Amino acid sequence: MENVVRANEFADAGGRALAQPVASIIIPIHNEESFLAGALAELQAGLEKTGVAYELILCENGSTDKTRELAFSLADETPHTRLLTTDSPDYGGAMKLGVLAANGPHIIVFDIDYFSVRFMNEALALLENYDVVLASKLAPGTEDKRGLARQTITRGFSLILKLLFNTKLSDTHGMKAFRRRKIEALALQSRMSKDLFDTELVLRAERSGLKIKEMPIVIEEKRAARSSILKRIPRTVFGLLRLRYFFTIESRRERRA
Repeated sequence: MENVVRANEFADAGGRALAQPVASIIIPIHNEESFLAGALAELQAGLEKTGVAYELILCENGSTDKTRELAFSLADETPHTRLLTTDSPDYGGAMKLGVLAANGPHIIVFDIDYFSVRFMNEALALLENYDVVLASKLAPGTEDKRGLARQTITRGFSLILKLLFNTKLSDTHGMKAFRRRKIEALALQSRMSKDLFDTELVLRAERSGLKIKEMPIVIEEKRAARSSILKRIPRTVFGLLRLRYFFTIESRRERRA
C-alpha cells in the first residue's frame, strides 16, 4: 500500500504561498528514527542558505521503528517538505515514488546519510546543458575517504557494469540529478527495485541518448554502513544479470518493430 501525504506543499507554516520549486530533492528513508531529525536539520540549514526554491520529498518505506511517525511530524513542522510512504521496505521503489511525485523541473536524489548542498548547486548549473548529472565515486578528482574495502567493491561494481552493459559511465549509485521531463518516462519503464532501481534508471538514460555528466565529489560517510555490502553482492550480481536479460529482450523487440 502506498500513501501520498501532503505537508507544507508550496506553503509555509502560516499558509503563505511559496515559489514553485526549482529542485525536488528526494530522500528514501527506512528505519532512521535515531538519525533522521539531526540529518534533516543539517540538510535544511544548508538548503536555506542557497536561495534555491526547493521541495524536500521524504520517501519512507516499510520502517519497523518509529521513522514513519517521526517523518510525519517533521514534514508538518518543516517548510517545503512532503512525505510519501509505502509499506514495502524497498529503497528503489521509494525512490521511484519520489521521482514520479516531483513537482520541480529538476530532481536531486540524496540519501539521508549522504548528501551535499554543494553538489546540488553544481548539478543545477550543469543541468542547463545536461539531462543527468552523477556524483561519481570514480571520476577523476574525486576524494574518496571511505575504507579500502568499500572502494574496492565500488570498482568491482563498475567493472561488472561495463562488462554487462558496455556503459561509458563509471558509477550509478550515490547522489544524482535529473531534468524531470527527460527522466519520468524512463522511471515508469524501469523494472528493478531495491538497490538497482537507480542503476537501471541511469543505464536507461544512457541507452536513450540523454546527455550525462559525471562529476567528482568528496565522499565522507556521516556514519558507518548499516548493512553488510558483502551479503548484498550475490543479490546485486543476480539483479544485474536479470537487467541484462530485460535489456536484451527490449533490444530484440525494437529491432523487430
